[in-house]
Amino acid sequence: MTHKHLLVSAFLLLTLLVTSCQNDDLGSLFPNQKTIITDDLTLPIGLSVDGKGRIWVSETGTGNNDAQISVVTQDGQVYPAFTGFASAVSQGGELGGIGHVLYKDGILYILEGGTGKLYRADVSAYKPGDPTRSAQSLASEDIGTFVRSQNLSTPIDSDIYDLTFGPDGDLYIADAGANAIIRRKKDTGALSVFAKIPNINPQVQSVPTGIVFDGNRFLVSTLTGFPFSTGAAKIVQVTLNGTVSDYRTGFTMLTNLALTTKNVPVVTEYAQFSLTPPTVGFVPKSGRVATETGTTLRGGLEQPTDIERVGEHTYYVLGHGDGTIQRLTY
Repeated sequence: MTHKHLLVSAFLLLTLLVTSCQNDDLGSLFPNQKTIITDDLTLPIGLSVDGKGRIWVSETGTGNNDAQISVVTQDGQVYPAFTGFASAVSQGGELGGIGHVLYKDGILYILEGGTGKLYRADVSAYKPGDPTRSAQSLASEDIGTFVRSQNLSTPIDSDIYDLTFGPDGDLYIADAGANAIIRRKKDTGALSVFAKIPNINPQVQSVPTGIVFDGNRFLVSTLTGFPFSTGAAKIVQVTLNGTVSDYRTGFTMLTNLALTTKNVPVVTEYAQFSLTPPTVGFVPKSGRVATETGTTLRGGLEQPTDIERVGEHTYYVLGHGDGTIQRLTY
């Protein structure tokens, strides 16, 4: 079981902020909202909130090239918007395919880690209930071929998984297979390796899963590879010249991170992993949301994979294992 497939079959509240609404409390768009916004998603991976408070979600599907992007409205209704993204079951039984999404200025950016494609969808005029569109109808770019050509991992691998915008408007993509951050220039689309995320040790890869920019540096969450040892995951910081160093350590299977109004990260842990019977594998409902110092804000979660702040104290947390979006006030 490769770390790449474990990522996709197991994958937080991406803290990618909607640029046009950074200072607005989007939580006010959801009056009297329940803690569980929806529980009707199929193995979701990432979410991003637009200026109307709609939640765009990537769903892995069942493994028959049926991954899709859906919209969750204020009343918790789920509407498929873009369908037919890659989703396949490997020989080991793991699902692979779609990655995270990011909304900015009317455009939804979609990562398809299995094929290495970056899609762009103009959703500025989208209305819930509009006819679905196929992934093939969207503009796309091949990122994976470039990544693999850089020989960044052994064996050579690429799984473009999460993304954020930097201070220059360039896109910065966390590649969970290559253990690297890839930079895409805003004006030309030119690609380069911005940073290489070091292995945890010679046998365990870092597996970057989430990336945010706090105004001065990038913060990157790491899942770590098998055996997903307790306390092995960390948040690393990356300077604007690509220098990588530890920021916070002692976590387990980090899947994403978001920033508070004071630019302090809040993280999601996917699960605890056990090699001891009777529970061999991911321990049910052992995921959590935690502060950068490790204090639990919400426990008992089923494999959270994304987190995003939508108001001063309001966060949305995506549950991969139970198909939920939950609201957290902190």
